[in-house]
Amino acid sequence: MVPILLLIIFVAVFTQSLTGFGSGLVSMSLLPDVLGIRTAVPLVAMMTATIELALLIRYRAAFRFGSVWRLVLASMTAIPIGIWALRNLNEHVLLPILGAIMAGYALYGLFNLKLPRLEHPVWAYLAGFLAGLLSGAYSVGGPPVIIYGNCRGWDLDEFKSNLQGFFLINDALALVNHSLVGNLTPLVLKSYLWVLPVIVLGLFAGTRLDRILNPERFRKLVLFSLVVMGIRLILLAF
Repeated sequence: MVPILLLIIFVAVFTQSLTGFGSGLVSMSLLPDVLGIRTAVPLVAMMTATIELALLIRYRAAFRFGSVWRLVLASMTAIPIGIWALRNLNEHVLLPILGAIMAGYALYGLFNLKLPRLEHPVWAYLAGFLAGLLSGAYSVGGPPVIIYGNCRGWDLDEFKSNLQGFFLINDALALVNHSLVGNLTPLVLKSYLWVLPVIVLGLFAGTRLDRILNPERFRKLVLFSLVVMGIRLILLAF
């Protein structure tokens, strides 16, 4: 189990550090098969919080809390609902929904859909609420906020920094809730200690190889893979 776990985490972290997205989605497309979804979700929350802290330090100059506070507020109210779903719903219900989220977001990214600019504050609350639900249930709160950031027209540095800032706060809140309900089990904590050196290696490799690899081509490869893996998770229910 350990070699497979380490390989999945390395690929996930490498993807995030090279392209700026995907660690949670890549991890959650494969880890439920290895650990089960109820162990994978809090482990991925710990992993992504570590990555986000490192990336936020790198992009801290462009971070604007004023751009994300509504997202944070809405997410805070939704995370406990997502964690309740994780603890109480059957995996045969949870996994197809996760697969649909993965495949849908990946198709959005592949087709580079142009969405209208969102100005009203209600959209921030909606995106944050959906992100909180997905973070609590799956540790994949990124898609709603990434789409929201695109619709707000954030520039590249602001986009990266605001996302990491929001995700770090979001995952910290999720981890507090996981701890309160007993989801941070000895297996989760032991697994995190196993993967911590791999997280560091993946961050180093991704930030160094962006000069050699084409991040856009790699991003498209990841998105295509997520479509396939999302469909696979959907089919597991049948």
